[in-house]
Amino acid sequence: MTQHVRGVIAPGKDQPVRTETIVVPDPGPGEAVVEVRACGVCHTDLHYREGGINDDFPFLLGHEAAGVVESVGEGVSEVAPGDFVVLNWRAVCGQCRACARGRPWYCFDTHNAEQPMTLTDGTPLSPALGIGAFAEKTLVAAGQCTKVPETAPEVAGLLGCGVMAGIGAAINTGQVSRGDSVAVIGCGGVGDAAIAGSRLAGAARVIAVDIDDRKLATARELGATHTVNSRQTDPITAVRELTGGFGADVVIEAVGRPETYEQAFYARDLAGTVVLVGVPTPDMKLELPLLDVFGRGGSLKSSWYGDCLPSRDFPMLIDLHRQGRLDLAPFVTEKINLDQVEEAFAKMHTGEVLRSVVMF
Repeated sequence: MTQHVRGVIAPGKDQPVRTETIVVPDPGPGEAVVEVRACGVCHTDLHYREGGINDDFPFLLGHEAAGVVESVGEGVSEVAPGDFVVLNWRAVCGQCRACARGRPWYCFDTHNAEQPMTLTDGTPLSPALGIGAFAEKTLVAAGQCTKVPETAPEVAGLLGCGVMAGIGAAINTGQVSRGDSVAVIGCGGVGDAAIAGSRLAGAARVIAVDIDDRKLATARELGATHTVNSRQTDPITAVRELTGGFGADVVIEAVGRPETYEQAFYARDLAGTVVLVGVPTPDMKLELPLLDVFGRGGSLKSSWYGDCLPSRDFPMLIDLHRQGRLDLAPFVTEKINLDQVEEAFAKMHTGEVLRSVVMF
């Protein structure tokens, strides 16, 4: 039997979001209905609203979520009704060439729920990142549900996207290790998580780069040893000066713009690593002298979702939180209700918030 719930949709490009009645079907084979408890307002949701991902409007926004499984469809064994779960947007298939080679974090055939959620007039909705969690309940593939301890905080949904992407960019993709120097360009939610991840990995020096002193202050709270305001100081020069003139071992670009990527490229040490975890828009182009790409050696990597495996990494991060080694509180600027998402987007534009979290 279908259910009618409240949810936030983006009706068209650059149009304000609005709260509508959403029709959620019963879960089919391999699917689950999740009662959402909390969902972070991520910059990717704003990208959807602005048409920066694709034009499959209307979108049901929200993806950085945690909640309780309400019901499951036929053949579901990994979760059961009553389980507290963090939602992920890369449910691995287990069969593609990446999974077959033992690298499921690169899965090339991730999947979502087959059935659409709709408006009451039958208009199908495109759920953001296959989740659509700015809603009281949402339908997802069961593989998108990662069971975590019931003692996990309600804001554990932040692990489902931004925190995981940043920590994974440092630990999984960048392979930051003890004694490394790391620079992180862009200190939003993902960049700050990369800073926290670098400290967890034992980096000796973590340099936060941003144009906003408020964000740099938060970066220090999360583990940055040095900060650089790139509006006032050339970040390449500053990072080199802070690393003995060499550049950082790992530079994580968490903005997703050609100019900041170029800064990351030249701020790394010879044979160092650049990790792109910021999300660019389809129109962006990058130009670098090919001789410099060859001559500087090292690795240029893109981080897909922090190259994470949710079933492995989400419980690990919850354990780190419970041990007091990963504090999620600094990531949450404010807790809001469902009708305040558009206001949260405005605050995101002005840099007033690190994360707004919708509480249900």
